[in-house]
Amino acid sequence: MSAFRNRTTALATTTAVLALALTACGGSGTGTRSEGPANGSAPAAAKTATGTATGTSGTAKTPVSAENSGTAKVSGTSKTSATTPACTTEDLKISAAAQDGPPLTHLVLTAKNTSGHPCGLNGFPEIQFLESHKQNVPAVGSSKPAAPVVLAAGAPAYALVKLSDGGADEDVEPVIAFSVTLQHGGGQAAVRAPGAEGVAVDPAKALTGYWTYELRNGADDF
Repeated sequence: MSAFRNRTTALATTTAVLALALTACGGSGTGTRSEGPANGSAPAAAKTATGTATGTSGTAKTPVSAENSGTAKVSGTSKTSATTPACTTEDLKISAAAQDGPPLTHLVLTAKNTSGHPCGLNGFPEIQFLESHKQNVPAVGSSKPAAPVVLAAGAPAYALVKLSDGGADEDVEPVIAFSVTLQHGGGQAAVRAPGAEGVAVDPAKALTGYWTYELRNGADDF
C-alpha cells in the first residue's frame, strides 16, 4: 500500500478537479449532486457468515433488511414500474461508507429517497473512479435483484462496490471523490469517498453490484 501513500499528494488534485467538474454539471431533473461521506451511520450488511457485526465509526457494519429499512417491496412489479417515475439524482442522497477493513477493499453506496414520493431505482450505479480510466466500473450480474427496486419516500437502496483485492503490492491509486451516474437518464452525482485521505482503487479489480433493498450474502459477495 506504499504506492498509495506516495501518489496521494500528486493525484489528490486531479481527483479534486473531478469532484468540482461533476458539481458543475447540474441540470433540471438530472442535475449533479455532491454528497459528503457517510458519518458512520449508513446501514449496510457486513460480509460475515451470519450477516451481523458490531458497528464501527466510519464503517458500514449494520445488517440491512427490507423489513426495517422502510423500503417498499412491491408486488405486481410490471404495473408499478410502468407508473412509478425513475429516480434521479435530484430525488436521492447518495453517500459512500467503508464496508470493512483494514485493508479496505469494499464500499457500500447508499441511495436514500429524499423526494417525498416513490421512485424506481433499477440497474446499477455507473461508477468512474479516475479521470485516467474513463470506462465505467463493470457490474456483477449475480447481484441483480429478481424484481425492480421501488423506493418509498425516505427509503434507501444499496450497492456494494469493490475497490481492490487489498494486496500490499497491488497497483492502486488514491480516490477522494468519484462520479455515480444513474441509469435510465437519472443524472450524475459526485460522491465523496470515506476517510480523510480517500480510498485506494485498483482500476483492474474494481466492480459494482446492482441496486438492491438489502445486501445479500452470496449474491453480493464479490
